[in-house]
Amino acid sequence: MPPKSSNKKNQATWYHCEKCSVHITSKSRDSHERVCPIGDENGDAEFIRNGVLFTTSLLQKNFEVDSLKELPAKYANSLIFISEGAIKLAEFHIGQHVVIGSDTEVAPLVRIVWPVPEQFLTTVFATAAGNSLADYKENWTALRGKTLRISALDKSLLAAAACINLRQLNESESQLQPEQLSDVAAVLKREIVNQIYSQGSVVHLNFFNKQLTFSLDSWQSVEEQALEDALSRLSIDKSKQQFVQITNVTRVELINKAEVKQIQLERRITKAKIGGLTKQLQLVEESMDYALGYRSLPTGVKISRGLLLYGASGCGKSLVLEAMCDAAQQRDPQVQIIRINSGEVYSKFLGETEQKLTAYFERAYAHYPHATLLLLEDVQTLCPKQENSDLVKRVSLAFLALLDQLSNSNRSEAQRTFLLATSSQIEALHPSIRRAGRLDCELELGAPTPQARREILQCLLQPVEHQLSAEEIEQIASITHGYVGADLANLVYAATLTALKDATRSLELRDLQLALTHVKPSAMREVLIENPNVLWSDIGGQAAIRLSLQQAIEWPLLHADKFKRLGIKPPRGVLMFGPPGCSKTMIAKALATESKLNFLSIKGPELFSMWVGESERAVREVFRKARQVAPAIVFFDEIDAIGGERAEGSSSSGSSVKERVLTQLLTELDGVETLQNVTIVAATNRPDMIDKALLRPGRIDRVCYVGLPEAEARHEILTIKLRKMPLAEDVALDKLVELTAGYSGAEIQAVCHEAALSALQQSFEAEHVQWQHFEAALQMVQPRTSPELLRLYQDYMKK
Repeated sequence: MPPKSSNKKNQATWYHCEKCSVHITSKSRDSHERVCPIGDENGDAEFIRNGVLFTTSLLQKNFEVDSLKELPAKYANSLIFISEGAIKLAEFHIGQHVVIGSDTEVAPLVRIVWPVPEQFLTTVFATAAGNSLADYKENWTALRGKTLRISALDKSLLAAAACINLRQLNESESQLQPEQLSDVAAVLKREIVNQIYSQGSVVHLNFFNKQLTFSLDSWQSVEEQALEDALSRLSIDKSKQQFVQITNVTRVELINKAEVKQIQLERRITKAKIGGLTKQLQLVEESMDYALGYRSLPTGVKISRGLLLYGASGCGKSLVLEAMCDAAQQRDPQVQIIRINSGEVYSKFLGETEQKLTAYFERAYAHYPHATLLLLEDVQTLCPKQENSDLVKRVSLAFLALLDQLSNSNRSEAQRTFLLATSSQIEALHPSIRRAGRLDCELELGAPTPQARREILQCLLQPVEHQLSAEEIEQIASITHGYVGADLANLVYAATLTALKDATRSLELRDLQLALTHVKPSAMREVLIENPNVLWSDIGGQAAIRLSLQQAIEWPLLHADKFKRLGIKPPRGVLMFGPPGCSKTMIAKALATESKLNFLSIKGPELFSMWVGESERAVREVFRKARQVAPAIVFFDEIDAIGGERAEGSSSSGSSVKERVLTQLLTELDGVETLQNVTIVAATNRPDMIDKALLRPGRIDRVCYVGLPEAEARHEILTIKLRKMPLAEDVALDKLVELTAGYSGAEIQAVCHEAALSALQQSFEAEHVQWQHFEAALQMVQPRTSPELLRLYQDYMKK
């Protein structure tokens, strides 16, 4: 379809092509028909698409603009002149900041839009007035003849600079003396105030007839209060260019070459800076060395050209990639590193996504005979299991074809190319990508062991001034169950902030212990309960229950070698049953506090969903998280809600949601996939309603009766509850123990509560709770556990 005119005049200036969804000029109409449709990468074509002006016509302004005659040259050079029609079609407005980028590695420029007559169409003009001729030669001349992309500046990517670091590029030509640095910084700040730059932007200054050239290496924005915020721009994901504006409060710092080398050395991520992944780093480096030709294999042995690293977020996949880049560059300075950003690959134009993906691999082949390392993070976005659209299906097929081509021995250019891919959602990855000849080598980075956590903490604490001994680091490593590397980094950072509040001391053990109270494993954020802070000393009696839980949970961790020597497998689960109000849930809270293990609290109704399959998926997700943060405790309150006995002879057997959830629960407890270091603790008031298969050995194999408290237990409960209550001299604790026979723990607590309320009801000035108040409370609170329920428990224990 030929382009249509955007208006009804005989001589139209602009035309709109519906097929390409672009605006073109009248002079390029004939040439456009020969290449239609066009993509963003299309040669020297000039057009406007989606608010972006593509042009190759860049000229130096040699005409006067009446409204700008009185404007100083410094501000005139911050303008870019664009035709009125192009401004309207690109939806720019006068005075707006726009980003001028190109295919070159030169940092993008930011200028202010100013209109010129419509006759110039897609031609843009830049000024070089006053002392800024060097700026034009360095920045604009390099862009002459290139395809420029001019788009509006995204304000969300712009920050005000608190400090910028500039590196001099022409030190050999104009050497600055140390005493001159502060003067140069002051003059430079006055010249660049209110200007907008990005990383790598070049800044020019004439300082006493010395032409000085600087490059913007890094900055810290006003909003950034943490070091990790400032380093966030150094991540592998460079899909969005960040910009910074110089203000009156910006501090300008000049650094020399020696400082730059030191900074680069500190930023380098080497194998020595990564703790807890020594074996994994060795395996990845061996595969990379064979694929890149640094090591030779016997004839006939096929080399794997791709390796997949998978694991939970924060376990160190990106660090391994960076360490491999450093290792390859140290071994071979000519190695090419190509980072494939999955977010940048997708395009809404037909075929352009596949072209972009293919271009990455063609760049690798063009570098042959030198080695090329391809890095691809979050590979599941390119090849997902659920192909919900034609675009995703086409991209997946194109990517699989490129992987086949990479491992094809007939293509010589691929002989020194290696692909390192990562995924944090291995279950969302298409199975075909993992077959032989593609990403056939896989390596899982799981949650670190205590020894690995100790190594990670040592690496994180190395640059930090601290007073921690090796034993204290070992202590922290032993209790940070389920913490991945990123969680430990967050822990050290939080502890460092606490230590910084007292400038007279360095990091100590107490800072880390305090940080542990609010820095939790990232995998637990969705299911983590607040620390109930209930201790064993807060529970009266129940010594037998406490011992059973210690045997099931604490002993296997503290005495693992003894269990192994005697061939004992720790209990898989513990069921607590008894009358309501007998501290079953409170025991679980004390267990969460005292054991210091990761504690997942699940309530039966939370797992049920109206959607088919979602309830079973919720059960799988609970146990997946428990395995990820093991050793862990999974507490099921009111387990009879999901573990109820299955009906016999029902025509709909196996079809109800409750039965499917129970089947999934049985599979997770004792299925093909073993449940290592995960203990199930369950509570119920109706053990007779629980399915027998759930209580067999190997699943919930230990059953504990939490009955009504006896006299000794009631005495302990009353002592604990009345500990902070002022009592009159006539209150006899032993008599109160006698009168509360048959009461549950919750009912005894209610008696104490009602007695205190009775004292306040009698007088708000009451200083003590008297015996008469307890008598009134005993009349109000009666035991509610029926004899029938107690007989049910007795009959159940006899089975």
